[in-house]
Amino acid sequence: MRPFRSIALLVAAVPALAFAQGAAPAQPPATPGAPASVGPETTAPSSTAPGEPPERSRTQRDAPAVPQAAPETPAAPPASRPGPGTSSDDEDDTAAPASAPASTGPTSGIAPAADAPVLESQESSGEAPRTTDAQQQRLVNGAPLYNPNVNVHIVQKKRFADEGKHELVLYPGVVQVNGKFTNHAGTALHYVYHLQENFALQVGGQYNWYSDESDFNLELIDKVREQAQAASSLLLQWGAHAGVEVTPLYGKFAFFNNSLAQFSLVLSGGAGIGKTRHLIRPKVANEVDGQTYQVPARFGDTGNKFLGEVGGGFRVQFGESYAIRLEVRDLIYTARVDKVDGCNLGDFEALEAARAANQPFDGLGLSGSCKVAKFDGVDPETKKNYREDIILGRDLVAEPSSDVLNNVSFYAGFSVLF
Repeated sequence: MRPFRSIALLVAAVPALAFAQGAAPAQPPATPGAPASVGPETTAPSSTAPGEPPERSRTQRDAPAVPQAAPETPAAPPASRPGPGTSSDDEDDTAAPASAPASTGPTSGIAPAADAPVLESQESSGEAPRTTDAQQQRLVNGAPLYNPNVNVHIVQKKRFADEGKHELVLYPGVVQVNGKFTNHAGTALHYVYHLQENFALQVGGQYNWYSDESDFNLELIDKVREQAQAASSLLLQWGAHAGVEVTPLYGKFAFFNNSLAQFSLVLSGGAGIGKTRHLIRPKVANEVDGQTYQVPARFGDTGNKFLGEVGGGFRVQFGESYAIRLEVRDLIYTARVDKVDGCNLGDFEALEAARAANQPFDGLGLSGSCKVAKFDGVDPETKKNYREDIILGRDLVAEPSSDVLNNVSFYAGFSVLF
């Protein structure tokens, strides 16, 4: 019985093997080093993991592939069988993994990222953008390194140190911004020595080549014969001060896409001295013997005053040696007027008594600082009698004030660092 059963099983197995061989999927085209099929029982080895020794790929075999439906791609011609002298070990040594990745050329089904950098050669040839350089694929803060459409923002230290440097600042234009009763315009020059990165010493001087009463104050004088008190209309001719400058914060910004400039907030303060004057008589027309003369405005010297300075603004530095400064400074000075052209109230009363009696001013016993020539005589060009200004000077010192004035001005200039 046993021989007959073996013969029956053998007969039944032959058609099944033939059917399985006809239904197996088409093999991929042969490539150099790829294993060749030696029969229906032999299958291609699976891909080995990176770094796996070749000995393991020789000893381990995957389970026989289950017959599946044919893929949609057209079947390639079957690989040629090896010759009779080819060993199975040689096949395994030269075999490529069956699951090798497909080509990543332009026809690949994976679309590149929208922000991937484009190589110049691909751009000229019209190929699809792709990244093949490891340096280009490296990301910095989540952005491609060489992508022109992505800006990578980073924080850096200050490019140029200020410690130990000298700075010479020129302000060609200094304009008063709070001129209700006065108007000032001038030029300033400052020297700054940076002791530390955010602390410096400064010395400055300013000359106002224009200082006059405001139009509003002149209109009061012309129409109602009144003018602002000296505490509100004292004019500053020049000033000099010394102090400190601090830089509490600094930063940088980019302009024109490829240039950097650093800016800093500067705060300053100091004290010094300033020379002042006050309007005695505005511009008038003087008529003498039927002829009219234009008499210019008359200002009286009110002496030197204590001067304080506070301010703040921005310094924008381009490169290592040049900077632009935009600041607002408040010059504070006392407005007390107790002398005009060196004459005090007692001097003016003595001069007024001599003028009323038409007497000379010699031998009046005036103070040594009183400039009598400013109030005596007649101007040969305008025929203006200076004795008429005595009463105007007396009114300025009759009611001295202890107030202070705030001369707030805008400073625009540039500096050189060395």
